[in-house]
Amino acid sequence: MELFLWCLLGLLLAGYFALAGYDYGVGLLLRVFGRDEPGRRRVLGSFGPFFLGNEVWLVAAVGLLFGAFPLLEGKVFKQNYLVVVAMLVGLVAFTAAVQLRSRRPGAGRGGWDLLIVGGAVVTTGSWGVFFGNLVRGLPATGPVPVADPFSVLWGLGFLALFALHGAVFLTVRGDAELAAKAGRLVRRLLPVVAGFVVVVAGWLGLSSQIMSTVDRVWPAVLVLVAAAVALVVVWRGSPRVALGGTMTLAVLPVVLVGTLRFPYLLLSLDFEQAAASPGTLRLLTFVAVPTVAVVVLVQWLTWRANRRPISDRSLLHF
Repeated sequence: MELFLWCLLGLLLAGYFALAGYDYGVGLLLRVFGRDEPGRRRVLGSFGPFFLGNEVWLVAAVGLLFGAFPLLEGKVFKQNYLVVVAMLVGLVAFTAAVQLRSRRPGAGRGGWDLLIVGGAVVTTGSWGVFFGNLVRGLPATGPVPVADPFSVLWGLGFLALFALHGAVFLTVRGDAELAAKAGRLVRRLLPVVAGFVVVVAGWLGLSSQIMSTVDRVWPAVLVLVAAAVALVVVWRGSPRVALGGTMTLAVLPVVLVGTLRFPYLLLSLDFEQAAASPGTLRLLTFVAVPTVAVVVLVQWLTWRANRRPISDRSLLHF
Protein backbone atom coordinates (compact mmCIF):
# COMPACT_ATOMS: atom_id res chain seq x y z
CA MET A 1 0.00 0.00 0.00
CA GLU A 2 2.92 2.35 0.68
CA LEU A 3 4.17 1.77 -2.85
CA PHE A 4 0.73 2.49 -4.35
CA LEU A 5 0.42 5.79 -2.46
CA TRP A 6 3.98 6.69 -3.43
CA CYS A 7 3.06 6.21 -7.09
CA LEU A 8 -0.17 8.18 -6.57
CA LEU A 9 1.83 11.02 -5.05
CA GLY A 10 4.06 10.96 -8.10
CA LEU A 11 1.01 11.10 -10.37
CA LEU A 12 -0.35 14.16 -8.58
CA LEU A 13 2.97 15.98 -8.75
CA ALA A 14 3.32 15.04 -12.41
CA GLY A 15 -0.13 16.43 -13.12
CA TYR A 16 0.76 19.63 -11.31
CA PHE A 17 3.94 20.22 -13.31
CA ALA A 18 2.37 19.24 -16.61
CA LEU A 19 -0.60 21.58 -16.17
CA ALA A 20 0.32 24.36 -13.74
CA GLY A 21 3.73 24.44 -15.38
CA TYR A 22 2.37 26.31 -18.38
CA ASP A 23 0.63 28.79 -16.04
CA TYR A 24 4.00 29.75 -14.59
CA GLY A 25 5.58 29.67 -18.02
CA VAL A 26 3.01 32.10 -19.40
CA GLY A 27 3.52 34.26 -16.31
CA LEU A 28 7.25 34.35 -17.00
CA LEU A 29 6.55 35.54 -20.55
CA LEU A 30 3.75 38.00 -19.75
CA ARG A 31 5.71 41.15 -20.53
CA VAL A 32 7.41 39.53 -23.53
CA PHE A 33 4.14 38.89 -25.38
CA GLY A 34 1.86 41.45 -23.75
CA ARG A 35 3.13 44.83 -24.89
CA ASP A 36 -0.07 46.63 -23.89
CA GLU A 37 -3.08 45.98 -21.66
CA PRO A 38 -5.24 44.20 -24.29
CA GLY A 39 -2.26 42.03 -25.20
CA ARG A 40 -1.56 41.09 -21.58
CA ARG A 41 -5.20 40.24 -20.98
CA ARG A 42 -5.11 37.91 -23.99
CA VAL A 43 -1.96 36.26 -22.66
CA LEU A 44 -3.47 35.69 -19.21
CA GLY A 45 -6.80 34.73 -20.74
CA SER A 46 -5.11 31.82 -22.51
CA PHE A 47 -4.88 29.85 -19.25
CA GLY A 48 -7.85 31.51 -17.51
CA PRO A 49 -10.25 28.54 -17.63
CA PHE A 50 -7.60 26.13 -16.31
CA PHE A 51 -5.82 28.24 -13.72
CA LEU A 52 -7.43 27.26 -10.42
CA GLY A 53 -8.04 23.68 -11.52
CA ASN A 54 -4.34 23.28 -12.24
CA GLU A 55 -3.45 24.32 -8.69
CA VAL A 56 -5.71 21.60 -7.26
CA TRP A 57 -3.09 19.01 -8.21
CA LEU A 58 -0.58 20.60 -5.83
CA VAL A 59 -3.12 20.83 -3.01
CA ALA A 60 -3.97 17.15 -3.43
CA ALA A 61 -0.29 16.17 -3.60
CA VAL A 62 0.62 18.07 -0.44
CA GLY A 63 -2.39 16.62 1.38
CA LEU A 64 -1.39 13.09 0.37
CA LEU A 65 2.23 13.71 1.40
CA PHE A 66 1.18 14.99 4.82
CA GLY A 67 -1.19 12.09 5.40
CA ALA A 68 0.70 9.15 3.91
CA PHE A 69 4.35 10.08 4.57
CA PRO A 70 4.39 12.45 7.58
CA LEU A 71 7.97 11.69 8.60
CA LEU A 72 9.23 12.35 5.09
CA GLU A 73 7.29 15.60 4.88
CA GLY A 74 8.80 16.86 8.09
CA LYS A 75 12.39 16.06 7.17
CA VAL A 76 12.24 17.19 3.55
CA PHE A 77 10.58 20.52 4.30
CA LYS A 78 12.85 21.18 7.30
CA GLN A 79 16.01 20.59 5.29
CA ASN A 80 14.73 22.75 2.42
CA TYR A 81 13.18 25.39 4.66
CA LEU A 82 14.43 28.49 2.81
CA VAL A 83 13.56 27.02 -0.59
CA VAL A 84 10.06 26.02 0.51
CA VAL A 85 9.38 29.44 2.06
CA ALA A 86 10.52 31.17 -1.14
CA MET A 87 8.36 28.81 -3.19
CA LEU A 88 5.27 29.56 -1.10
CA VAL A 89 5.86 33.32 -1.24
CA GLY A 90 6.21 33.17 -5.01
CA LEU A 91 3.17 30.94 -5.38
CA VAL A 92 0.96 33.21 -3.27
CA ALA A 93 2.20 36.34 -5.06
CA PHE A 94 1.64 34.82 -8.50
CA THR A 95 -1.81 33.41 -7.73
CA ALA A 96 -3.06 36.57 -6.01
CA ALA A 97 -1.70 38.93 -8.67
CA VAL A 98 -3.26 36.96 -11.53
CA GLN A 99 -6.69 37.10 -9.91
CA LEU A 100 -6.55 40.69 -8.59
CA ARG A 101 -4.98 42.63 -11.46
CA SER A 102 -8.26 43.21 -13.33
CA ARG A 103 -10.62 43.67 -10.39
CA ARG A 104 -10.64 47.49 -10.74
CA PRO A 105 -11.36 48.60 -14.31
CA GLY A 106 -9.22 51.50 -15.37
CA ALA A 107 -6.76 51.16 -12.48
CA GLY A 108 -3.01 50.86 -13.10
CA ARG A 109 -1.86 47.27 -13.46
CA GLY A 110 1.90 47.61 -13.92
CA GLY A 111 2.59 46.59 -10.32
CA TRP A 112 0.39 43.51 -10.61
CA ASP A 113 2.16 42.52 -13.83
CA LEU A 114 5.56 42.78 -12.17
CA LEU A 115 4.23 40.69 -9.28
CA ILE A 116 3.00 38.03 -11.72
CA VAL A 117 6.37 37.81 -13.44
CA GLY A 118 8.30 37.95 -10.17
CA GLY A 119 6.06 35.35 -8.54
CA ALA A 120 6.48 33.03 -11.52
CA VAL A 121 10.27 33.45 -11.43
CA VAL A 122 10.52 32.76 -7.69
CA THR A 123 8.12 29.81 -7.76
CA THR A 124 9.71 28.17 -10.79
CA GLY A 125 13.29 28.74 -9.66
CA SER A 126 12.50 27.43 -6.17
CA TRP A 127 10.98 24.26 -7.59
CA GLY A 128 14.14 23.77 -9.62
CA VAL A 129 16.43 24.15 -6.60
CA PHE A 130 14.13 21.85 -4.57
CA PHE A 131 14.21 19.06 -7.14
CA GLY A 132 17.92 19.51 -7.70
CA ASN A 133 18.46 18.90 -3.99
CA LEU A 134 16.27 15.79 -4.13
CA VAL A 135 18.24 14.44 -7.10
CA ARG A 136 21.50 15.06 -5.23
CA GLY A 137 20.10 13.33 -2.15
CA LEU A 138 19.15 14.80 1.20
CA PRO A 139 21.49 14.13 4.12
CA ALA A 140 20.23 12.50 7.29
CA THR A 141 20.44 15.79 9.17
CA GLY A 142 21.14 19.44 8.49
CA PRO A 143 20.06 21.84 5.76
CA VAL A 144 20.97 21.44 2.09
CA PRO A 145 22.74 23.99 -0.13
CA VAL A 146 20.54 26.51 -1.93
CA ALA A 147 23.08 28.51 -3.93
CA ASP A 148 25.82 26.08 -4.98
CA PRO A 149 26.41 25.40 -8.72
CA PHE A 150 24.22 22.27 -8.84
CA SER A 151 21.26 24.03 -7.21
CA VAL A 152 21.67 27.12 -9.40
CA LEU A 153 21.79 24.90 -12.50
CA TRP A 154 18.47 23.31 -11.62
CA GLY A 155 16.88 26.63 -10.75
CA LEU A 156 17.87 28.20 -14.07
CA GLY A 157 17.01 25.01 -15.93
CA PHE A 158 13.48 25.03 -14.54
CA LEU A 159 13.06 28.66 -15.62
CA ALA A 160 14.00 27.73 -19.19
CA LEU A 161 11.87 24.57 -19.12
CA PHE A 162 8.72 26.27 -17.83
CA ALA A 163 9.20 29.22 -20.20
CA LEU A 164 9.35 26.72 -23.07
CA HIS A 165 6.24 25.00 -21.72
CA GLY A 166 4.39 28.31 -21.54
CA ALA A 167 5.46 29.33 -25.04
CA VAL A 168 4.29 26.04 -26.54
CA PHE A 169 1.01 26.38 -24.65
CA LEU A 170 0.52 29.81 -26.25
CA THR A 171 1.01 28.29 -29.71
CA VAL A 172 -2.04 26.14 -28.92
CA ARG A 173 -4.27 28.57 -27.03
CA GLY A 174 -3.16 31.93 -28.39
CA ASP A 175 -4.74 33.74 -31.32
CA ALA A 176 -2.90 33.74 -34.65
CA GLU A 177 -0.61 36.67 -33.82
CA LEU A 178 0.20 35.41 -30.34
CA ALA A 179 0.77 31.85 -31.55
CA ALA A 180 3.20 33.06 -34.23
CA LYS A 181 5.25 35.02 -31.69
CA ALA A 182 5.25 32.08 -29.29
CA GLY A 183 6.40 29.73 -32.06
CA ARG A 184 9.45 31.89 -32.72
CA LEU A 185 10.33 31.93 -29.02
CA VAL A 186 9.96 28.14 -28.82
CA ARG A 187 12.72 27.75 -31.40
CA ARG A 188 14.99 29.96 -29.30
CA LEU A 189 14.26 28.26 -25.98
CA LEU A 190 14.51 24.69 -27.24
CA PRO A 191 18.36 24.67 -27.45
CA VAL A 192 18.55 26.15 -23.94
CA VAL A 193 16.40 23.38 -22.47
CA ALA A 194 18.34 20.77 -24.46
CA GLY A 195 21.55 22.20 -23.01
CA PHE A 196 20.11 21.92 -19.49
CA VAL A 197 19.30 18.24 -20.07
CA VAL A 198 22.79 17.53 -21.44
CA VAL A 199 24.57 19.33 -18.58
CA VAL A 200 22.49 17.55 -15.92
CA ALA A 201 23.14 14.18 -17.59
CA GLY A 202 26.85 14.87 -17.74
CA TRP A 203 26.94 16.14 -14.16
CA LEU A 204 25.19 13.03 -12.87
CA GLY A 205 27.41 10.76 -14.92
CA LEU A 206 30.62 12.38 -13.66
CA SER A 207 29.56 12.97 -10.05
CA SER A 208 30.68 10.02 -7.97
CA GLN A 209 29.32 11.78 -4.86
CA ILE A 210 25.76 11.67 -6.22
CA MET A 211 25.77 8.34 -8.03
CA SER A 212 27.44 6.51 -5.13
CA THR A 213 24.31 7.10 -3.03
CA VAL A 214 21.88 5.40 -5.44
CA ASP A 215 21.37 1.68 -5.97
CA ARG A 216 20.69 1.85 -9.71
CA VAL A 217 21.42 4.13 -12.63
CA TRP A 218 18.83 2.92 -15.13
CA PRO A 219 16.17 5.47 -14.05
CA ALA A 220 18.52 8.31 -15.02
CA VAL A 221 19.24 6.67 -18.37
CA LEU A 222 15.53 6.17 -19.14
CA VAL A 223 14.70 9.74 -18.14
CA LEU A 224 17.49 11.02 -20.39
CA VAL A 225 16.15 9.00 -23.34
CA ALA A 226 12.59 10.22 -22.66
CA ALA A 227 13.83 13.82 -22.50
CA ALA A 228 15.63 13.45 -25.83
CA VAL A 229 12.49 12.04 -27.46
CA ALA A 230 10.34 14.81 -25.97
CA LEU A 231 12.73 17.48 -27.27
CA VAL A 232 12.49 16.03 -30.77
CA VAL A 233 8.69 15.97 -30.49
CA VAL A 234 8.65 19.65 -29.49
CA TRP A 235 11.00 20.50 -32.37
CA ARG A 236 9.20 18.57 -35.08
CA GLY A 237 5.63 18.18 -33.90
CA SER A 238 2.50 20.24 -34.45
CA PRO A 239 1.58 22.68 -31.64
CA ARG A 240 -0.69 20.22 -29.83
CA VAL A 241 1.82 17.39 -30.18
CA ALA A 242 4.59 19.74 -29.03
CA LEU A 243 2.51 20.59 -25.95
CA GLY A 244 2.49 16.90 -25.10
CA GLY A 245 6.27 16.99 -25.46
CA THR A 246 6.72 19.87 -23.03
CA MET A 247 4.30 18.25 -20.60
CA THR A 248 6.52 15.18 -20.72
CA LEU A 249 9.62 17.28 -20.10
CA ALA A 250 7.89 18.97 -17.15
CA VAL A 251 7.08 15.67 -15.40
CA LEU A 252 10.46 13.99 -15.96
CA PRO A 253 12.07 15.59 -12.84
CA VAL A 254 9.30 13.97 -10.77
CA VAL A 255 9.98 10.61 -12.42
CA LEU A 256 13.73 11.00 -11.91
CA VAL A 257 13.44 11.74 -8.20
CA GLY A 258 10.77 9.11 -7.59
CA THR A 259 12.83 6.33 -9.17
CA LEU A 260 16.44 7.40 -8.66
CA ARG A 261 15.99 7.84 -4.92
CA PHE A 262 13.70 4.83 -4.39
CA PRO A 263 13.37 3.30 -1.80
CA TYR A 264 15.70 5.56 0.23
CA LEU A 265 14.01 8.92 0.00
CA LEU A 266 16.60 10.38 2.34
CA LEU A 267 20.04 8.87 2.64
CA SER A 268 18.96 7.18 5.88
CA LEU A 269 15.17 6.81 5.49
CA ASP A 270 13.23 4.52 3.17
CA PHE A 271 9.63 5.07 2.10
CA GLU A 272 8.22 2.33 4.39
CA GLN A 273 9.78 3.94 7.45
CA ALA A 274 8.39 7.32 6.35
CA ALA A 275 4.84 6.03 5.87
CA ALA A 276 1.93 6.45 8.27
CA SER A 277 0.21 3.57 10.06
CA PRO A 278 -1.53 0.86 7.97
CA GLY A 279 -4.95 2.06 9.08
CA THR A 280 -4.22 5.59 7.96
CA LEU A 281 -2.92 4.37 4.62
CA ARG A 282 -6.07 2.31 4.02
CA LEU A 283 -8.26 5.31 4.79
CA LEU A 284 -6.19 7.54 2.51
CA THR A 285 -6.44 5.02 -0.30
CA PHE A 286 -10.20 4.87 0.08
CA VAL A 287 -10.45 8.67 -0.13
CA ALA A 288 -7.65 9.46 -2.56
CA VAL A 289 -8.54 7.17 -5.45
CA PRO A 290 -12.02 8.60 -6.18
CA THR A 291 -10.74 12.12 -5.47
CA VAL A 292 -8.01 11.79 -8.08
CA ALA A 293 -10.51 10.32 -10.53
CA VAL A 294 -12.78 13.35 -10.08
CA VAL A 295 -9.84 15.76 -10.53
CA VAL A 296 -8.81 14.03 -13.76
CA LEU A 297 -12.38 14.05 -15.08
CA VAL A 298 -12.93 17.74 -14.31
CA GLN A 299 -9.59 18.62 -15.89
CA TRP A 300 -10.47 16.69 -19.05
CA LEU A 301 -13.90 18.32 -19.31
CA THR A 302 -12.34 21.78 -18.83
CA TRP A 303 -9.84 21.17 -21.61
CA ARG A 304 -12.54 19.77 -23.87
CA ALA A 305 -14.70 22.85 -23.38
CA ASN A 306 -11.77 25.26 -23.95
CA ARG A 307 -9.69 23.42 -26.52
CA ARG A 308 -9.94 26.12 -29.19
CA PRO A 309 -7.63 29.18 -29.34
CA ILE A 310 -8.81 32.38 -27.70
CA SER A 311 -10.50 34.96 -29.88
CA ASP A 312 -12.20 38.35 -29.57
CA ARG A 313 -15.32 36.56 -28.31
CA SER A 314 -13.50 34.51 -25.64
CA LEU A 315 -14.21 35.15 -21.98
CA LEU A 316 -11.01 36.57 -20.45
CA HIS A 317 -11.12 35.52 -16.82
CA PHE A 318 -8.26 37.83 -15.79
